[in-house]
Amino acid sequence: MDIITLAEVAGNLSVIGYGIGTLGPGIGLGILFGKAMESTARQPEMSGKIQTIMFIGLALVEVLALIGFVAALIIK
Repeated sequence: MDIITLAEVAGNLSVIGYGIGTLGPGIGLGILFGKAMESTARQPEMSGKIQTIMFIGLALVEVLALIGFVAALIIK
């Protein structure tokens, strides 16, 4: 194999790695919003506090996705 083919393979692997890396934050967001809706349905009077906690969790999950994106760019 020549050097160009090896560079193309390495680039493709980092994209696949990022695609797999987005599964965790995607599943985390689904669980986060599902449980927030369930909690609000059970106790509507706590919806303000639940929403605040949900947004903090949202920020943490999104940071994980951004770290995965940056890691894919750095390793490439």
